[in-house]
Amino acid sequence: MAWYKRNKDDESSSEKRSVPAGVFTKCPGCRETLLTADLHVNLDVCPKCDHHFLLGTRDRVAMIIDPGTFEEADARVESIDPLAFRDSKRYADRVRSARRQAGTSDALISGAGLIDGRAVEAGFFVFEFMGGSMGSVVGEKVTRVFERALERRVPALIFCASGGARMQEGVLSLMQMAKTCAAVSRLRDAGVPLLSILLHPTTGGVAASFATLGDVVIAEPRALIGFAGARVIQNTIRQALPPGFQRSEFLLNHGFVDVIVHRRELKATLASLVALLGPGG
Repeated sequence: MAWYKRNKDDESSSEKRSVPAGVFTKCPGCRETLLTADLHVNLDVCPKCDHHFLLGTRDRVAMIIDPGTFEEADARVESIDPLAFRDSKRYADRVRSARRQAGTSDALISGAGLIDGRAVEAGFFVFEFMGGSMGSVVGEKVTRVFERALERRVPALIFCASGGARMQEGVLSLMQMAKTCAAVSRLRDAGVPLLSILLHPTTGGVAASFATLGDVVIAEPRALIGFAGARVIQNTIRQALPPGFQRSEFLLNHGFVDVIVHRRELKATLASLVALLGPGG
C-alpha cells in the first residue's frame, strides 16, 4: 500500500520553474555557485576563493579611471584586410562580427583620463575582440598612447589581455612588436613612466614585446602570462614543467613581474605609482 498518493492539486502547486540563464555563475576555482549580480558588484571576483573572472573592458575602464574623465582617442581607426586573408571565413567578415560582438572598432580602447585626479594616458586591451589579438590597428593605437604620454609628460598605462599577434595580418602584425618597443624606448629615454598591467591571459607577441617592458610590471592573481603555450614548450624542451608555470605567482618568484595586485586594490596601487613616478612625484 502506498504511503502517499499524489493528486492533481499537488502537481499544479509544485510546477517546476526554470531559472533564467545567467542568474547564477559557477566559480571554476572553488566550484561555488554565485549570484551573477553579486559577482559583478564584487568586480567579478569570487567572494569565496578570490578567483578573478574576466572583466569586461568597459567595466575595467570605469573601475580604473575617475568617473567622467575618460576621453577616448582613435576610436575611428579600423582594421582593413591588406592580405585579403581567408581561412574558413574571410578576415573582413571576422572583423565585422567582432565589432558587433565587442562594441569597439578593434581590440584596444585608448584615451586620456584621471586617476585620483592625476592625468594619465591609458590603453585597455579588448579581449572580447578576437582574443585581444594585436594587428596593425592595435599596434598603432598602443604606439599613440605612448606618444601622447611622451608629448604631455604624463604616465602611460597599458592593460594587457591578448592571445598575441593577429595571424590574419601575417608579418604586418609581427611588425607591431618592433614598432611598440621603439615607442617604449622613447618613453624611457625621456624619463616618462610606463606602467604595464598584465591581465589573464597575456601571451604571444604582446607578452614578448611592450607588455613586459614597463617600468613597473603588475599582474593580477593567477593570470596566465607567457609567450608560447606550456604544451608547446614542454614538447620542445622535452622536460616536465614546474607546477604553476606561466602563472603570476610563479613569475613573481622568478623576477618576471614586480608585484601581484588584487583587483580591488588595483586603482589605489596605480594611483600611488602615478603620484610617485609622475610629474611632481
